[in-house]
Amino acid sequence: MHFALTEEQRMIQQLAREFAQQEIAPLSAQHDREQSFPLPVHAKALELGLLNIAMPAEFGGAGLGALEVALVTEQLCRACLGIGTALCVNALAAEPILLAGTSEQKQAWLPRLAAGEFASFALTEPGAGSDAAGIRSTAVREGDDYVLNGSKMWISNASLASFFVVFAKTDPAAGHKGISAFVVERNSPGLTVGEPLGKLGQRAAPTCEVFFDGVRVPAQQRLGAEGEGFAIAMRTFDQSRPMVAAFGLGLVQCCIDEALPYATERKSMGQRLIDHQAVAHHLAEMQIRLEASRLLTYQSAWLADQGQRNTLQASVAKAYSSDAAMWAATQAIQVLGGMGYSTEYPVEKLFRDAKVLQIYEGTSEIQRSIIAREMERGMASGA
Repeated sequence: MHFALTEEQRMIQQLAREFAQQEIAPLSAQHDREQSFPLPVHAKALELGLLNIAMPAEFGGAGLGALEVALVTEQLCRACLGIGTALCVNALAAEPILLAGTSEQKQAWLPRLAAGEFASFALTEPGAGSDAAGIRSTAVREGDDYVLNGSKMWISNASLASFFVVFAKTDPAAGHKGISAFVVERNSPGLTVGEPLGKLGQRAAPTCEVFFDGVRVPAQQRLGAEGEGFAIAMRTFDQSRPMVAAFGLGLVQCCIDEALPYATERKSMGQRLIDHQAVAHHLAEMQIRLEASRLLTYQSAWLADQGQRNTLQASVAKAYSSDAAMWAATQAIQVLGGMGYSTEYPVEKLFRDAKVLQIYEGTSEIQRSIIAREMERGMASGA
């Protein structure tokens, strides 16, 4: 078993680290306050090759893998989870096209992402979050087109997106087997995007409602066959959850970055905080959860790169790192005490940013349901 990164992986990790600390960290507090995304940062990250990492070179990407995505994502989100998320989630929209698109479809949309456009993955609805099979948006075939009606909620980067990967029911009576996937252009008549929603955390990452009112989509913009949309979405999550686990990993590291120096400098009762066992144990536990999150995240990404089924490992990594991030952010505030509750220090932002990690891309409860299902599957197969 080999844990060492290659020279190329170390180089891209270091590049991401330097970029994040120089270009993202100084802007984090401002864009959190303003609830805005710094487009110049996106342009610089694109120029440096820190985006579209897993996209094949023939479409303008780096042609690397899920592990490299996790390495870069960890560093970007260590500097700011909101900005880092907005930089990375184009990969979520690209994945269904990579998984199910024809060569013509890939050529039509992937180079646009490599050139700097944004796209959004549109699955969640006001009444269907964890229950993805419960979506109510419909796509009715009319000749050579489908007509889309419905709405989507909490769609990341929707205000920036040039196109959307949209999931809708082509056969409402068939449950999850009646869902199909489509690529829908932003300028399609009948498609409107709401204003960015107010949020507790990750405020630099724009999130909006999207509405479809009789939107006509050519049939050649359907990804895969009718009824394959749910399977495409689930396969996408197997690929994307290591990246989302790395979101949490970066935040846990940031909690340590903030709490450890404070604990070594601040004194209480004549001793440094870190010399008090209770505080030292909080810090030690942060490191334990960081190391565990990192190994789980890298393992799930490595399996994806090997072409192996990683559903169990991706859910374990996502659930563990999300919970670790929320716990570490809570303890970082505790270590800083009153100053941790103040906006003078960034740990209150880390606390706000962390919470949604336990909700999006499948809640922590849903991940545990997936894990239990995979355990049962393994038992039945004798694994």
